[in-house]
Amino acid sequence: MTEETRAGDLPESVDAIVVGAGHNGLVCAGYLAAAGLEVLVLEARDVPGGDTVTEELTLPGFAHDSCSSAHVLIQSNPLIRDDELGLIGVHGLEYAMTDPAVVLPQPGGETLVMHRDLGRTADEIARWSRTDAEAFRRLMGEWSDGLAAEHARWSSHMAPGDAGGRYQALRRRSAWDVVHERFEHPVIRSFLLWLSLATIQDPRRPGTGVLPPSITAGRVAFGWTTPVGGSSALPAALIRQIQAHGGRVACSAPVSSVDVEGGRAVAVRTSDGRRVRAREAVVSSAHLARLADMISGADAPADLAEARRTWRPGLSVFAVHAALRRDIAFPGSGGPIASAAAGFGTADGIARQMEAFHRGEPDAADPWLLVVDQTVVDPGRAPGGGATFKILTVAPYERADGRSWEETKDEHAEALIGLVRSRAVGLAPDDILALRAESPVDVAAHNMHNLGGSCHGGEFLLPSGEVIPGWLSYRSSIPGLFLTGATTHPGGSVSGRPGRNAARTVLTDLGIDPAKVMGPL
Repeated sequence: MTEETRAGDLPESVDAIVVGAGHNGLVCAGYLAAAGLEVLVLEARDVPGGDTVTEELTLPGFAHDSCSSAHVLIQSNPLIRDDELGLIGVHGLEYAMTDPAVVLPQPGGETLVMHRDLGRTADEIARWSRTDAEAFRRLMGEWSDGLAAEHARWSSHMAPGDAGGRYQALRRRSAWDVVHERFEHPVIRSFLLWLSLATIQDPRRPGTGVLPPSITAGRVAFGWTTPVGGSSALPAALIRQIQAHGGRVACSAPVSSVDVEGGRAVAVRTSDGRRVRAREAVVSSAHLARLADMISGADAPADLAEARRTWRPGLSVFAVHAALRRDIAFPGSGGPIASAAAGFGTADGIARQMEAFHRGEPDAADPWLLVVDQTVVDPGRAPGGGATFKILTVAPYERADGRSWEETKDEHAEALIGLVRSRAVGLAPDDILALRAESPVDVAAHNMHNLGGSCHGGEFLLPSGEVIPGWLSYRSSIPGLFLTGATTHPGGSVSGRPGRNAARTVLTDLGIDPAKVMGPL
C-alpha cells in the first residue's frame, strides 16, 4: 500500500473533504482530484479500502479478501472500462478475467461450468435442457438489445432512454419469477438464481427482476474478475492516483461530526477533536443510518433523518476463511476442474434458507453458498503452493434459538465446509492449515460500515413499501454536503458507481464540467 498521510498531519483546510476511504469514497476523491481540487480523504480504520481490503486473516503470507472478492460490476463502469483515471494504464491496477467464470458442482457428481463465453455457456446448459439453452440465449440477446444500455443509465443515475419502459418493467419483478417463468430445468433455475444473489438481495423480492440478466451478462463478459494481489489492489491504485494529483489520504482519522455554519457544511471534526475546513465540499460515505447523528451546528435535516429511519440491514452474511495446502477442485468429465469461484444451492434450498433467515435460523442444509479460491488465478496470495479459501453465505444476525454466535460459529462453519467437501477435492481436514469463522456479528465488528452484519450497504424501505438498495440522492439538503458510499444508489458491491456519480454531482454544483474527467455515463 502506498504511504498515507499520518493522522496527526491534517491540514487546516482543503477544497474537498471525503469522509471514508472505502472504494467509493476513493473513486469520488480521485475524480475530484483529477478535476483540480485539493482533496483530503479521512478514514477511520488504520487501513484504507473499506470492504475492498486484503488481510492476513489466518496465517502469515496468506492474503485473504476480507469481504469483496470479485470486481465484476466495476468492469462496465467507465472508470475501468475507459480507464478514465489511469488506474490500469498508469497506476498499476491489474485484473485477471477467469474462465471458468464459475462452476456449480451438483449432488450427483456432475458440474455445471459457466464460461466467459455465451456460446460455450449455452452449450453447457444444453447438457441439462436444450430448451433452457435457447431461453438463455434469448435472455442474453434481450439484455444486449437495449436493456444493458438502460442498466448503465440507471446505474449512472441518468434519465431513461428508449428502452426505459422495458427495463423498469423487468426491474419491478422478482428474480425468482423471471427465472421460473423463463427456465424449466431445476439445475438451470438454480444456476440463474444463484447468480442473482451476487448482490446479496433476496431474489424473491420485487425489485430484483433485473438481476438474472445483468449479473449473468457480467459473468459471461468478464468471468470472475479477480484483482491481482487482492481486493486491496483497487484502493491502492486509487490512492496512488489521488496522490499524483496532490491529494491526501489519512487513516486512523475517524470523523465524528460534520460542522454546519450558516446552513452550510463547512468542516469536519475527528474523534480526537481536530478540525479541517472544507472550502468547497464535504462528501460523506459514512453510513446513512449514522450520518444524521453526525451533524453539528444544526438540526439533522429531514432527508438524512428519513434515511436513518428507513434503512434496514437486509441480508446479513456469514464467512469462513481458510488457509489450505493447495487449491481445491471439482469433478468434471475431463478431470478435476479448478475455478476461482464455485456456487452451491438449489432454487428450493435457497428459498428455504431465506425463510429460515427471516425466522432467525441459520441453514446449512442446501443454502446459497459462494466458494472462492482465488489462488487458482492469483497464486502469489499464498506461500509454498498454498491456497486462500473462502465461503460466503447468508445467516441471521441474531439467532432465534437464543444461542450466541460466539459459541456456535465454528459449528456452523464446519457444517458449511462439510457441504463443500462433499463435492470437492482438496478440502480434507488435513488440507486445512488454519480456519477463521466470521458470524454476522464478527462481520459487523470488522468494519463499522457493516451494520447488522450487512457488507453490501443494506437497503431502504420506503413509505410506499418499495425496497431500494441505495439512497437515491447524492446531494443532502445541507448545501455543501454530498453523499456517496454503499448506502447510496445503486447500492453495495464493487461497482464504483456511487463514487463516480457523487463526483459528477459535486463537480456540477461547483460549476466544473464533469466532462473534464469523465464521459457522459
